[in-house]
Amino acid sequence: MEKKVVYFETISADNTEITFSLVKDALKETGIKKIVLASTTGATALKAAEYFRGQDVQLIVIPHQYDFKRPQNPFSQERVKTLQEAGHQVHFGTMLFHTNELYGSTAPTIIANLLRSFSQGVKVGFEIVLMAADAGLAVPGEKVIAIAGTARGSDTALIMQAASSQNPSRLRVNEIICKPLNPLNTEK
Repeated sequence: MEKKVVYFETISADNTEITFSLVKDALKETGIKKIVLASTTGATALKAAEYFRGQDVQLIVIPHQYDFKRPQNPFSQERVKTLQEAGHQVHFGTMLFHTNELYGSTAPTIIANLLRSFSQGVKVGFEIVLMAADAGLAVPGEKVIAIAGTARGSDTALIMQAASSQNPSRLRVNEIICKPLNPLNTEK
């Protein structure tokens, strides 16, 4: 089997439209019906909802959990309502790779930094699919497309088989649709 992978040479919110276009092609090719999407403020989620309208696909939007780096979550309840009214789900769950304080272990950070060696979006893709399965929004073994990014917008898309955090070894990346060519330094 031969597949095309797109590598973005620059990290930019401008990659979002191209990422969505590549995902649209993958949806047609695979018949996948769920996109698990990272969105910090909801801006990318609203763009995705508009872009994929009429595509017979449900967005599972995963924002930052409450109290993550800011006292006020930047993803407004108005945006949650808009997405839910369009038939999509929004889940504010525990971000699994940010639990060092909870468990008293640096293992989550070690895993996160290892995944960041592929790209920030790959790390987030793993995290949001685990979170979606933990919330019952993706069934373990179900194929989904994870969309994430670096800083603003989307630049990474992966076809994955979902798994919960109780069984992370069952999580699979079946295909890389796109990602940045040169990931950011994990030290930053």
